Amino acid sequence: MHFEMMEALEHLERERGIPVETILDALANALVSAYKRSPGAAEEARVTIDPETGEMLVYAQELDEDGNVVREWEDTPDDFGRIAAQTAKQVIQQRLRDAKREQVYERYQGRQGDLVTGIVQQVDHRYAMLDLGDAEAIMPSSERIPYERLDRGARVKALVLEVREEGKGAPIVASRSHPDFIKALFELEVPELLEGVVEIKAIAREPGHRTKLAVFSNDPSVDPVGACVGARGSRVRQVVNELRGEKVDLVQYRDDQKQFIAEALSPVRGVREVRIDEEEKEAIVIVPDGQLSLAIGKEGQNARLAARLTGYRIDIRPESNPEGLPPDEPEADQESVETSEAPGAAETPEAAEGSAEPAATVSAEEPAAEEPAAEEPAAEEPAAEEPPVADGEDDAVTDEEAEGEVRE
Repeated sequence: MHFEMMEALEHLERERGIPVETILDALANALVSAYKRSPGAAEEARVTIDPETGEMLVYAQELDEDGNVVREWEDTPDDFGRIAAQTAKQVIQQRLRDAKREQVYERYQGRQGDLVTGIVQQVDHRYAMLDLGDAEAIMPSSERIPYERLDRGARVKALVLEVREEGKGAPIVASRSHPDFIKALFELEVPELLEGVVEIKAIAREPGHRTKLAVFSNDPSVDPVGACVGARGSRVRQVVNELRGEKVDLVQYRDDQKQFIAEALSPVRGVREVRIDEEEKEAIVIVPDGQLSLAIGKEGQNARLAARLTGYRIDIRPESNPEGLPPDEPEADQESVETSEAPGAAETPEAAEGSAEPAATVSAEEPAAEEPAAEEPAAEEPAAEEPPVADGEDDAVTDEEAEGEVRE
């Protein structure tokens, strides 16, 4: 029986990569616990296991006050094999799990921020388990993209967020909602990012909805936006496909903060003026009347992400009211109609559904408290004549948008 046990341990070493010595140490500790539970056992003992034959012997010990062994004798019970098999099974399994956990920790230690690919094993409202091949990763619900459906057996990419040495569950914590997940996906598709020619300066993300990236080129001959977009949007399209349709806006980082804020409000074109208060970190942006709802975005999303990207509190005002004065009711109604009928307002879902208020203030610190609520178009608005916008349409990867970004 001992010889068969050693063969099983060697097979386990080949299959799971755990050394036989590690398993024998765990088994010896388990046998000591089993011996101490047997009738008439000594208070202290040790167990030896012959690595060649698998023979197990128990040596009882007598210790002095300092903990030194003063006497030792063999005290192997007659039915010790049966007792050991019953008592040590769970202990051995736990030690095997611990040994495997240590191996995974050593393999993935220092890989925080790396992109991994796994197969979905289990999904519920609390977490999702990913099989990485040589390890398992857990993705808590807080690290998943909201409303994303992960089917069992599906292959997905994730970011290594944390590698834990101790604790219960899988040692690797993965994320798909972290902003660095977007960065890792672009590094996979854009060689210029890995080479250091192009850098991602800032990221603002609302998982599952929209992401803005500010990119910068260290080579004047390389267009950072064009490098990330790729030929006819091929590179950014791969990222969007992995994100299940989440919109991605690529803007060029500028050292001039006024230009950078104007860029951050993309897809808005023709920003008239940007006024900055450096002490208060506030900016007033004047946009054409027809671009107001596009600048604000659906439920203030575009302006909110621009504020996070730049770090400024942004006050968006129409060109017809640059001082932010309260308009008269008739003028406000007319402006609402003009905004909804402007060609730029129908180019994206934000324009079709965005707010028609005359101005909006969005803060990077408190984005939700001050964002304007979306309003329905006025009753007299000829909504039926507007071109329909398909749900899930990704304006960031259309050919026209990609070519427009490259030209800029």
